[in-house]
Amino acid sequence: MQTRRRFWSASRLRGEGTVARRAWRRTYVRRIVLGDALVAVVAALVGRLLPDYGPLAVTGSLWPVIAMPLVWVAAMAVARTYEERFLWVGPEEFRRVFTASVLLLAAVGTISWAFKLEVARSFVVVALPLAAVLTLAQRIAQRVWLHRQRAHGRFQQTAILVGHRNGTAELHAQLDRQARHGLRVIGVCLPAPEPAGAVFDGLPVLGSFTDIADVVRRYEVDTVAVLPSPELDGAALRRLGWDLETTEAELLLAPAVTEFAGPRVAIRPVNGLPLLHLERPEFRGLRRVTKDVFDRTVALVAVIVLLPVLLGLALAVKATSRGPVFFMHERIGRAGVPFKVFKFRSMKPNSDKLIAELMAQNEGNAVQFKMKRDPRVTRVGAVMRRFSLDELPQLFNVILGTMSLVGPRPHVTREVEQYGFDMRRRLLVKPGITGLWQVSGRSNLSWDDSVRIDVRYVENWSLAFDLMILWKTLGAVVRGSGAY
Repeated sequence: MQTRRRFWSASRLRGEGTVARRAWRRTYVRRIVLGDALVAVVAALVGRLLPDYGPLAVTGSLWPVIAMPLVWVAAMAVARTYEERFLWVGPEEFRRVFTASVLLLAAVGTISWAFKLEVARSFVVVALPLAAVLTLAQRIAQRVWLHRQRAHGRFQQTAILVGHRNGTAELHAQLDRQARHGLRVIGVCLPAPEPAGAVFDGLPVLGSFTDIADVVRRYEVDTVAVLPSPELDGAALRRLGWDLETTEAELLLAPAVTEFAGPRVAIRPVNGLPLLHLERPEFRGLRRVTKDVFDRTVALVAVIVLLPVLLGLALAVKATSRGPVFFMHERIGRAGVPFKVFKFRSMKPNSDKLIAELMAQNEGNAVQFKMKRDPRVTRVGAVMRRFSLDELPQLFNVILGTMSLVGPRPHVTREVEQYGFDMRRRLLVKPGITGLWQVSGRSNLSWDDSVRIDVRYVENWSLAFDLMILWKTLGAVVRGSGAY
């Protein structure tokens, strides 16, 4: 039966056809190019319609509108923003678009000055920056659309995992958690040959290390992900790369440090050898001071802007249930120092004393207590929790310096006492109002997933990473996924 299931899977993949399965990539790239050209035309028209500041070409000339999309698309192509390996996921595509935009702006300014060309300042100051903003916007929209399609199983790339059992199982679990990457794992290749029809981690064993190229051709594989293995040393990997040159498959090498983000990982030549260099995480210094200043400034501005909302919620809490407006609970902060976290009270008074009675109905993970229909929650509290409004007073925690805008989830003493060695890394930074846990499932996460996500943030934090999480938090709050 297992052999038949594997044969059916392979037959179905071949039936889809390599050309058909890969055609969407070319269509996506063409759509990106067309979008870049269109936004360039729009930016040129806006720049052309604005008042002229400084010398201009012939009045009424349309040459900027005609030349702009050609020059813009050419600049994006030179910056390699249309290469598939930079698309779909990751920030590299957007970084290249931004770099190309800045270089083009500098080039236009330099050339016009060097050759005394009459280029309108409105075109340089308005059209080029506007084209950059619109280009980034349309590419983000295209990527969001693609990720939504991939969440429904469309536009996938077939992949096989090559490595030992533990490594392939862990990588398979990570790929399953990130469906938006679009890698559909169809099988594994293990070091030693397995009996026909063998299955590992729910995946068919398609062959051994010596069969990789044959498996790629037989199943029309798009991606080969190779994990660190003693059998696949430098010479063996080089030969595998040569074997795959006759196929359409791309070769990916998964490092052992998979939980570390790109900015901390770099390839550096040492004595002619390309070695993987892992930067130290930053827990103090100028970047940390910058984060603290950013957090407190944004929190202060947010409190001022949201003051009517805060007053309205306070009145709603006070008018609908007896007890204090705020709920202050002890949590553990950076370096294990306890502090009081501020929240709008969403439960009946003294509800924390009823946890022992409700523990049998726990719907959270093995460590954290959560209930989707908690009888202690008031009606107003349920609405606030649905949209995370009860956590707005934590902005005062940020201003006081006990919390950050973005960071690990603040845990209570009972939960911290159950930390393992890895989890104690999260105490190196301040807890946050939001974080990776907020945009990754919140209360729906298992304890192991919570550990992994919190440690990943601590190891890879940056201001750009924080801004990305803040942006995604808006969508998570609106959806209310895992909020209870």
